Amino acid sequence: MSLTNFKTMDVNILLSIVNMQLRDKYSSLNDLARYYDIVEDELCQKLAAADFHYDAKSNQFK
Repeated sequence: MSLTNFKTMDVNILLSIVNMQLRDKYSSLNDLARYYDIVEDELCQKLAAADFHYDAKSNQFK
């Protein structure tokens, strides 16, 4: 699933997709953002609006 339209996605679906991608394919949020050619800060802001924040140690949003 593509994340290019993450700005319009339901935040809970976005969280699920991002965490799955981080778990299965990408060793960091930066790698995921680079692969999908999205702005990492914008993705973080979208998820932070729903009180989800990236934890680099576990490589997931919580």
